[in-house]
Amino acid sequence: MKLKEEDFEVLRGPIDSGRQSPANLAFVLILGIFLQALLYALEYYMAADSTIYPYKDEILSAHFWLTIVLMVLSLIYAIPAVYKRSEKVQYFISILVTQNMSSIPFLIMALFLIGKDGEGMIATSDSLLNFTYIVLLIGFLVFLATFIRFYILLKNGHYRKGSKKGEMRGRFETTSYIPSSIIAGLGIVFIIQYIVRKSAIDDLNMIILIVGGILVFFVMLFILPEQLVILYCKFRYRSFNFSERGFINKRQFN
Repeated sequence: MKLKEEDFEVLRGPIDSGRQSPANLAFVLILGIFLQALLYALEYYMAADSTIYPYKDEILSAHFWLTIVLMVLSLIYAIPAVYKRSEKVQYFISILVTQNMSSIPFLIMALFLIGKDGEGMIATSDSLLNFTYIVLLIGFLVFLATFIRFYILLKNGHYRKGSKKGEMRGRFETTSYIPSSIIAGLGIVFIIQYIVRKSAIDDLNMIILIVGGILVFFVMLFILPEQLVILYCKFRYRSFNFSERGFINKRQFN
């Protein structure tokens, strides 16, 4: 079944309301410059201290340059003369900035904190790398399950305007999250077991901080499929974009 423009109609909500207008995204990008800098500083000065996590310096360096590039692009695409001509690119950059504010730094900080050196530390560099690979695999499975769920909803017409209203749709969407939630839940159990068995951390607050950081990473992977589908719609359909005068382009279907 080939998807049509009307199958994505519900996703126009944030665009119709103006919440995802280029001007509002420009404000988010400017705000993101400061937040990305703050999160990297926390990652560098708080989490990276006295950790045995392998390739720490390389990870910090790569994330530093990624953050710098995104900050520069954020500044460029917050300029009206630029984003009015490159709305699609601006939205793509906003996705990267959102992930770099709400996902990547929290994952890195959590991994560094697990590798904190201390009395009772059993974890080795190899075990920390294996742990990281498993977390990333779980994250990929969460993303894949969520993406498949999203495609099924689109294919069955659940994102058409006026479809599946009320309690019936609410029950369907809640139930359809179960596979992704189970995968994420199993991941959290695995993380807690690893912390208890391998790390030197015995502070409950620190454990909550680590688990919370990786949980945020999983949550952002729940959100990513919808962001990517909206990006696809921006490239595919004019009605998901704004004119240079700031008005939403008209729909192409009756």
